[in-house]
Amino acid sequence: MIIDFHTHIFPEKLAVKTITKLEAAANVKACADGREQTLIRSMEASGVDISIVLPVVTAPEQFSTINRFAVSLNEKYSGKNVRLLSFGGIHPDTADYKSKLRQLKEMGLQGIKLHPDYQGTYFDDLKYMRILEEASVLGLVTVVHAGIDIGFPDHVHCSVNRILKVLDEVAPQKLVLAHLGGFRVWEDVEQRIAGRDVYLDTAYTEGMIADELFLKILKKHGADRILFATDSPWSGQAESLAQIRRLVVNEQEREMILGSNAQRLITVSVREKCTV
Repeated sequence: MIIDFHTHIFPEKLAVKTITKLEAAANVKACADGREQTLIRSMEASGVDISIVLPVVTAPEQFSTINRFAVSLNEKYSGKNVRLLSFGGIHPDTADYKSKLRQLKEMGLQGIKLHPDYQGTYFDDLKYMRILEEASVLGLVTVVHAGIDIGFPDHVHCSVNRILKVLDEVAPQKLVLAHLGGFRVWEDVEQRIAGRDVYLDTAYTEGMIADELFLKILKKHGADRILFATDSPWSGQAESLAQIRRLVVNEQEREMILGSNAQRLITVSVREKCTV
């Protein structure tokens, strides 16, 4: 089973408009239009079985709307027909964060996405650390954007220093640092984060990171704590899979990265392999 642990889609009426806006802000071209069926077609073409959808709550008042969409998506793809599995989202300024996180758990959402840049909060802020502690208690996976964001290149809210402070003070469980621990700060990741008790996903690293540096992080961190991810629609699933298959020559390590590590973190129904 191949699981893409980091993708984004938007409601049909908003998808194209949202992607166009984000492309302009980041000065990059997306690989897809952010629509649900476009992601499904990409999965079928590339051989990805399940994609994890990560919503970002950019204001506390968006909590209900965004998480209702996440639940509706999971209901649509429930049982043995799982293709998409959405996490939930929460904003660090949410006053009743404990009850909101419990609500997400009760809604059947298996994890949350945090984005310090889009949420305007440093990762080592007390508000995030409290959320991470409670998410750990509840057994929720937490995926956080790490390193530079191409839309905010001059102001890094989730730097390696801040990550290390959180790891030392909170020791969060089931924490996933997106973009292989920190987008475009991979030398620092290799030296200071690789080997720590945290998961790294490979989102938006295809064509971005030097092969040698990727392999250094893999060797030091261990294949058992790396998750295949693309950041679709910002990176193509077929191209990202090709990178993993080219670089990770050990079959057992490749299998862990492409799916078995993810299956330790989340509960998914076993389905027949999708065919191309």
